[in-house]
Amino acid sequence: MTARPPTMLATMLFFVGTALFAQEPVSKVNVLKINATIQAIDSSTRAITLRDDMGNQDNFTVSDAVTRFNELKVGQKVNITYYESIVFQVLKPGEKGSGTSFEAAFNRAKSALPAGTVTTQDKATVTVKAVDPAVPSVTVVTADGRSVTRKIENKKYIEGLKAGDKVDITYTRAIVTEVQPAK
Repeated sequence: MTARPPTMLATMLFFVGTALFAQEPVSKVNVLKINATIQAIDSSTRAITLRDDMGNQDNFTVSDAVTRFNELKVGQKVNITYYESIVFQVLKPGEKGSGTSFEAAFNRAKSALPAGTVTTQDKATVTVKAVDPAVPSVTVVTADGRSVTRKIENKKYIEGLKAGDKVDITYTRAIVTEVQPAK
């Protein structure tokens, strides 16, 4: 098992503010699609400059895990799809949570040009320490004893939630990247 960066659980709990706590699992999914064109490549630093279809331009450093970096060319299109989902479930009294885990997978596509998928999934069981319907907010305690407080979008989302409740959180991210030939 790989240790989770301290900020990962904070990121997971940030989404607590957007989800509804309930006995049934609640999930939220975000998908972001970006189509960009390679503007510049610096092979010595493995940096590429991408410009999206709206004219926004940014620099990115490409990991050494990308073994086909040398196949990237100025003018090629890069299609990126980012998926993010989070699932919350309040556990029944006495029910054991899924615990804490982190998994990651990298899949290189077998294609003419570089392509691949990176997927990560974090799981954590937290204990509700306090619920403040006036703010509205919820404070939870993580498995390693840290307290984290997050504001909630709507107070109805925390109705029925009380100190001592355990909540399973599953946070999944995937990024799919595909390079297209230059036109």
